[in-house]
Amino acid sequence: MSTPKADAARATGASAPKRARTEAEEDQSKDYDADTQKALEDIDSCQNEIDGLNEKASEEILKVEQKYNKLRKPHFEQRNELIKKIPNFWVTAFVNHPQISAILDEEEEECLHYLTKVEVEEFDDIKSGYRIKFHFDENPFFGNDLLTKEFFLGSPEPTSTSTEIKWKEGMNLVHRMEEQEAKAGRKRGAPTGVRTFFTWFTDNTDASADDIAEVIKDDLWPNPLQYFLVPDVDIGEGENGLDGDEEGDSDEDDPEGGEGDFEEADEGDE
Repeated sequence: MSTPKADAARATGASAPKRARTEAEEDQSKDYDADTQKALEDIDSCQNEIDGLNEKASEEILKVEQKYNKLRKPHFEQRNELIKKIPNFWVTAFVNHPQISAILDEEEEECLHYLTKVEVEEFDDIKSGYRIKFHFDENPFFGNDLLTKEFFLGSPEPTSTSTEIKWKEGMNLVHRMEEQEAKAGRKRGAPTGVRTFFTWFTDNTDASADDIAEVIKDDLWPNPLQYFLVPDVDIGEGENGLDGDEEGDSDEDDPEGGEGDFEEADEGDE
């Protein structure tokens, strides 16, 4: 998973910390003449200076990002208040988003009609993680009005946690998917492993490779309006229609033109 510090490092071209030279490298260095060896050592020293500046730049970039996160916050809050005026805004944005819609099944889409607000909050130390909050109206699926998934990225092995969903009787969408997978497994001989929105939300096995969380945080959340406004048009059908019209026009203009030309050419040859 991409982290703010990693992004800052890429932006500044920061390289990996200097590593200890191996015995093989030490032996190889003995093959260089004195002038070459001196030049290599000077280059290595210069590179260390560059790496030190890149590290400082990374820290400065993180400070700037923290500053602008605070400046963005009131605008995000204002946007969420305005979004509340538009029915089904978030479910529409989710359905129109290619990666998120790919994991939504029909019942989950129905459930997300009760989704009223989405928030992404980076921790004060933005290197350490973030949380995604889903606010719901009262609904027939579960009793929670808030579901939160948090990502802790400060340790060598990132982890995540998610709110326990208080499913109402007979409405557990995760169990329903597991039952469907079990049936499919008995038929096919193996589980299907299908991932859906709520199986993603409850799964915390690999926080370092959570592509859906990254999509929500880095793509959907910054500008959900672009996905809400995606036109619901079947482009493929339109293209086929245009192709068909063009073919029809050419047939009407000269239904047997090609054959007539060949006949005239044959008569001329005779």
